[in-house]
Amino acid sequence: MTEASRILSEATAQQERISGDRRFLHAHAETRFDLNDTLPYVRSALEELGIEPKPCGKAGLTATVGGKRPGKVFLLRADMDALPIGEQAEVPFRCDSGNMHACGHDMHTAMLLGAARILKAHEEEIPGTVKLMFQPAEETFEGSLDMLNDGLLENPAPDAALMIHVMAGMPFAAGTVVVSAPGVSAPAADYFEIRVQGKGCHGSAPNLGVDPLNAAAHLVIALQEIHARELAMTESAALTIGTFRAGTAANAIPDEAVLGGTLRTYDEETRAFIKQRIGEIAEGTAKTFRCTATVTYTSGAPTLKNDAALSEAAFRYATELLGPKQAFSVQQLSAMGGGGSKSAGSEDFAYVSQRIPAIMLALAAGNPAQGYAYPGHHPMVRFDEAALAPGSAVYAYCALRWLEEHA
Repeated sequence: MTEASRILSEATAQQERISGDRRFLHAHAETRFDLNDTLPYVRSALEELGIEPKPCGKAGLTATVGGKRPGKVFLLRADMDALPIGEQAEVPFRCDSGNMHACGHDMHTAMLLGAARILKAHEEEIPGTVKLMFQPAEETFEGSLDMLNDGLLENPAPDAALMIHVMAGMPFAAGTVVVSAPGVSAPAADYFEIRVQGKGCHGSAPNLGVDPLNAAAHLVIALQEIHARELAMTESAALTIGTFRAGTAANAIPDEAVLGGTLRTYDEETRAFIKQRIGEIAEGTAKTFRCTATVTYTSGAPTLKNDAALSEAAFRYATELLGPKQAFSVQQLSAMGGGGSKSAGSEDFAYVSQRIPAIMLALAAGNPAQGYAYPGHHPMVRFDEAALAPGSAVYAYCALRWLEEHA
């Protein structure tokens, strides 16, 4: 039996256990850093294996497997947080708290626990160390940076890193892997708030006040001109104003109007330029209408960069493990007319990818032809648990193979 078939067989043998982990986490969906049920569950599962988890940041955990033999360190990451979405999917383990694992982070955590069991069973054979990263607050782009600031990349320092993201609505068999192409695969994200300050007055006498609503309305339009007139054809960006809050009475002009928005960019220079222009346009437009404006960035993440050598290696490993019918590179799919290499969704694993070589893998976990019609972040989304065992195997096998090749 080859190493690949052995790892896949061991993952398949614990399918029921991985599903049990996933269902507990799903039913106890929690958001941001408030992982009061999730964190103890993950910690306990690791301790049962004889693995000593260590707190990292506000609500993260790290743990190591291996280290018995000299070698490099490979980081595997799973995120643990959910979304503040009321679940509408009809599953027996649905969450009724008002939160929902609508992005599959329960799948990621359960798969990494499954990989931990495989790795621990072969700890003596590992030519180096596998470092496990269980991360909170991915959905708000806070958790990865918080863990980095608390020493994630120290003691031991990882030499490379890998993450998996399950995808519903992919027309592939559950457990099929798609390996990102070298370069940027997920855009930078910036959340911002613009407070436009005016002077309130009665609606019948607008001349006695300074209308922030009027200034903010012009500002919404003006900001769209950045994309229309200030970016080259080759530059991509999406600037969205999603909230507009002002006033409580129809016959009164309020003191303040507040805009909330997001910016997505694939290039750090474009990102910096647009952020500069948002500030300049906000200030200038507000001043035109006798108001003032303040721009505050509340959270965000940089672009996610995929290392070229890791991309090539991960594709080889996935093919060895799953076969050519369940492992694809983005380049292959693009050549087959299956779309480009870039996702529109941002990912705070990007902070790790900016510091060490890293790779993001997509794992098919819901074929529309089999009833998995809804995408991630939808209250009706469901994920196919048939992807769990292959996902655990991919985590474990990629780490082992990379360490072997770099021993």
